[in-house]
Amino acid sequence: MPTLYALKPAFQDRLRPLVGRLAANGVTANGVTILAALLSVAAGTAVAALPGWRAPLLLIPLVLFARMALNAMDGMLAREHGQASTLGMYLNEICDVVSDLALILPFAVFPQFGAWGVVAFAITAMLTEFSGVLGIAAGSGRNYAGPFGKSDRALALGVVAVLCAAGLWPAAIAPFVFPVMATLSLLTAINRIRAGLTGNTG
Repeated sequence: MPTLYALKPAFQDRLRPLVGRLAANGVTANGVTILAALLSVAAGTAVAALPGWRAPLLLIPLVLFARMALNAMDGMLAREHGQASTLGMYLNEICDVVSDLALILPFAVFPQFGAWGVVAFAITAMLTEFSGVLGIAAGSGRNYAGPFGKSDRALALGVVAVLCAAGLWPAAIAPFVFPVMATLSLLTAINRIRAGLTGNTG
């Protein structure tokens, strides 16, 4: 199913000159992976620690964009500059899940969204990525099928953060935001499992 992940090649083309300079200066793919996770944890901690402040919420879309760029860069460093490793594969998948949790769970402190919906979204986001990784064990490769993959979740969460910071969420709609995203994530996990069973990597 269509997903923003399809735009990744064009995004990588923009980053390729920068990645080449980073590689020449000794920057490693694993270092970039860890940096993306640390940025996510820092932003999530700021939001959770200061729930009465709107400014930290604006860190979320900024960090999400930086994380997407860093995720693209670590992959390019690994594939195009001879830095691929088994450790890098583990770090990439684990840091992605840690980053997701760090950026999603802080929204549970905002009563208008409802903690259970936020937790449900966090759990289904993990299931989505786990289902994609299991494609490797199934022999069909890492699966990126949509409709609500990592890039799509990032865009949606960034919009939620900006609207929340601006105080624009109608009270009647807010409780449904995270349950809807959880439902889309669950559908994505199902699609990835089905694609893995048929040998389609998405």
